[in-house]
Amino acid sequence: MYILALNGSPHREGNTAFMLGAALEEVASAGARTGLIHVSEELADVKYPFCLYCSSPCDGRCYKNSKLAKVLELMRKADGVLLGSPVYFGTVSAPLKCFWDKTRILRSEKQLLNVVGGALAVGASRFGGQETTLRALQDMMLCQGMIVVGDGHLEDDAGHQGACAQQPSRSDMSGLERSRILGRRVLIVAKATSGLRKRS
Repeated sequence: MYILALNGSPHREGNTAFMLGAALEEVASAGARTGLIHVSEELADVKYPFCLYCSSPCDGRCYKNSKLAKVLELMRKADGVLLGSPVYFGTVSAPLKCFWDKTRILRSEKQLLNVVGGALAVGASRFGGQETTLRALQDMMLCQGMIVVGDGHLEDDAGHQGACAQQPSRSDMSGLERSRILGRRVLIVAKATSGLRKRS
């Protein structure tokens, strides 16, 4: 199993990255391969970081030979994807939305169909838009045909929409525990659904 995490924060070592790291530690401890992508960095050498809808279906011409093209190759191999974002005005960060819009080619190829997805969000306050951000992340994954799960696990509880934390996330023990549970859930469902994914 290969579980890939996408850090939607512009901060490589910020609150969102820390939460994703906790989830990936759980996944790695169960024997799966993991990867962490900082989307702001992957968009850095793309001339237009946001989608211009320059071709339909998407042929990837806008990021050919860029770092982004290599990341999309990693996504084609993923059994599970963890999307993490800070809360920006009650929704996902601009870098993550721009990055996800660039995955149109994966949608036309059905490369993320039945890949398992989980979401986590970090806000500046306890009730700072984390759940609305989770729902936006889930909607993005559903448009790729992904299997979206929350932070529930048989050994824990039924969970909710995903993992939420208040910054600083290092001090939010509940948020960190929910991140770990989310990682376990994504992995166990990815194992159970491995035969449903398209692999070339």
